[in-house]
Amino acid sequence: MATYAIGDIQGCFAPLARMLDKIGFDPGVDRLWIVGDLVNRGPESLRVLRFLRDLGDAASIVLGNHDLYLLMVDAGLKRRVGDDTLFQVLEAHDREELIDWVSCLPLLEVHGDYVLVHAGLLPGWTVTRAQALAAEVSAALAGARAREFLLNLVGNRPERWSDGLKGWDRLRVIVNALTRLRFCSADGRMDLRAKGGPHKAPPGMMPWFSVPERASLTHTIVCGHWSALGFYREPGLIALDSGCVWGGKLTALRIEDGAVFQVPG
Repeated sequence: MATYAIGDIQGCFAPLARMLDKIGFDPGVDRLWIVGDLVNRGPESLRVLRFLRDLGDAASIVLGNHDLYLLMVDAGLKRRVGDDTLFQVLEAHDREELIDWVSCLPLLEVHGDYVLVHAGLLPGWTVTRAQALAAEVSAALAGARAREFLLNLVGNRPERWSDGLKGWDRLRVIVNALTRLRFCSADGRMDLRAKGGPHKAPPGMMPWFSVPERASLTHTIVCGHWSALGFYREPGLIALDSGCVWGGKLTALRIEDGAVFQVPG
């Protein structure tokens, strides 16, 4: 049995299939950890969703920002932009089943000493705290006010976490941190506009994982989201978005021995 963590797929089914063939993935004994952004911009979002859904317990999957965008578009709350490729999903005969499945995916999972999340964790959050906050978002997605939650999801403010936050502001900060975070200050103020590599950090900001003594150093964070960072690992971090959808590579890392596998995007 082996566990493979795989970076952002974004509708690129062919590279995913090549990867699974390369690693000899057997859903009967092996497991996949998928770090979010299953859909959008790549050509086969529908095929990716159906395939991953059908893996059942063989795959642990967390939501990315593009997956949440799909939910917003499906609910009629977000206008589609020119470079999205969600039409196959939105026109599929099993659209409702797929949307329900995506809505039930978590934003964070803990597997022993590893945390699976799309973007990152704010420096003041312990893993236990982040897990509880992610569960609040999952409850909102599954609740009677899910459409209202999605309507109030877009925005960059508040820029930092506070235990006193309530309502949509509270949930928005949680979602922004877990699915969009790249740069933040030492005290946890997020800059959600900057998208360059770590060397392009805005003044007063640094990569979230570089904050000294961040509370989540107790675990190894397995994430994606940051294609300008590329595949990168250091103690306590495995970052897997190597820009597959942009003509880069799809990356997988075998958890048991750290072996890295890549296929062209």
